[in-house]
Amino acid sequence: MKKIDKLILSSFLGPFILTFLVVVFILLNIHMLKYFDDIIGKDLGWGVIGQLLFYFAIFNTPVALPLAVLLSSLITFGNLGEHFELTAIKSLGISLIRSLIPIFVFVLFLTGAAFLVGNYLVPKAALEAYSLLYDIKQKKPALDLRQGAFYNSIPDISIKVNEKMPDGTLKGVIIYDHRGRTGNKDVIKADSGKMYTILNDQYLKLELFNGFNYTEGSGRDNDISSGKSPEDSYRRTEFSKSQIVFDLSSFGLNRTDKKWFQSNRIMRNMGELHKDVDSVSTVIKTEQIAIYASAKNLYNYHFKNDSIQWPEDIKLLKKKRDSIALAKKATDPNSVPPGSNANGLRVSRITRDTIIDKHRKISDSLFQTPYTASEISIALNQARMIKAQLIAHNTNIKSYVLERRIFNIQWHKILAQSIACIAMFLIGAPLGAIIKKGGLGVPVLMSILFFILFYVLSLMGEKWAKQGLFSVGVDMWLANIILAFIGLIFLRQARVDARLFDYDFYNVLWDRFKRRFAKAA
Repeated sequence: MKKIDKLILSSFLGPFILTFLVVVFILLNIHMLKYFDDIIGKDLGWGVIGQLLFYFAIFNTPVALPLAVLLSSLITFGNLGEHFELTAIKSLGISLIRSLIPIFVFVLFLTGAAFLVGNYLVPKAALEAYSLLYDIKQKKPALDLRQGAFYNSIPDISIKVNEKMPDGTLKGVIIYDHRGRTGNKDVIKADSGKMYTILNDQYLKLELFNGFNYTEGSGRDNDISSGKSPEDSYRRTEFSKSQIVFDLSSFGLNRTDKKWFQSNRIMRNMGELHKDVDSVSTVIKTEQIAIYASAKNLYNYHFKNDSIQWPEDIKLLKKKRDSIALAKKATDPNSVPPGSNANGLRVSRITRDTIIDKHRKISDSLFQTPYTASEISIALNQARMIKAQLIAHNTNIKSYVLERRIFNIQWHKILAQSIACIAMFLIGAPLGAIIKKGGLGVPVLMSILFFILFYVLSLMGEKWAKQGLFSVGVDMWLANIILAFIGLIFLRQARVDARLFDYDFYNVLWDRFKRRFAKAA
């Protein structure tokens, strides 16, 4: 590696690492803000929050890498142009294209790394992050008694405290116990009390002082013997000190088995997505086989001799399924051979021809008799049934086609996000050489503009892909194609030292236009 290559590459690596970390931090904050309400107040601990941040940081890496490449290449070549280092390089006979090669090679390796991260690490990180986030959402908020308000997070228990003292003492405690499922018939009132957790916060212990326990409808034998029904009985128990223990297992973070989340497309790599596409395609063909095969089963007399042309792929799948079914039937000792009756006796060809001829004569005679009301009613009901079946099949096919398209979208998205690093470099490096401004001013502004363009084009392409406007490949690669084309334009202008962002450049163009217009007039 030549010294000039080391100079350019070293001037790129520092801004790249810094901008990558900053971009990941910004994207992580934006992502976490969506789930802020689900996380706050759950008493999760720094370990759980750290896991969530780490997984979402990996999840945002494929988006952060192209933006980091764009911003760092803008800063690098903007600094080189601002300090006339690009001019010195060109004076040595080194073209702009040659000066881009060391960073371009690094971006190629970065693109490969982005693909590996997006294909292997991101699906696993998404599985861990969203399964953990689901369990966090299911977790109840941390135990927090407020003055003058009922606390109902403990199952079947309502607690109200009139005043909380600084030393932890509770004043005016009221507890409604609904575990008997009989309404507000078990009430505890105490003048004061203390609350603390025991056994690694698995249980809540309440010590109550100077109070009463009111129970209505106890159902004891002495209540019945006294002539009162269990519903009319009433009991009041006074205590000077009482202890109550509540189970807090529902406040813990219970992890759900990850297998329930693995079918989501963002948690699948390209190999798994390819298998999903093949599986859904087979299901679609199975539905189409049912439609084509129903023609002979739904009509008793009409269309018996019609030959409906099956698509070749549907025909091959039908043949494969039939061969598998025949192989299974051949190994079954209870199966009846083809051409045999239920007793295993072979039906002769003459008998079959006789039956077919008899059936044809009956059907011909039926066409010559007038239709009755019951026959018309039966025909209408059968037509409605056939219509309902076809609508159901078509609805299933549409849903499966959309599901297959979504898997295809994710498959192309993994590739497109990694190749976006090259497209962003083709924009950032020539644009920095044209602007000739380093630092974090103009490069950050230009990076934001082009990243917004990339983000909008990506969303638009994904929306079109879901709608089936164009092919999934064209829609998902739309942003990369447009940005790469813009980058090639910038590269051409940078080679000829075009001053696209200088005010004098547009004044010269305007003067030329006015002179040509004056000559034409």
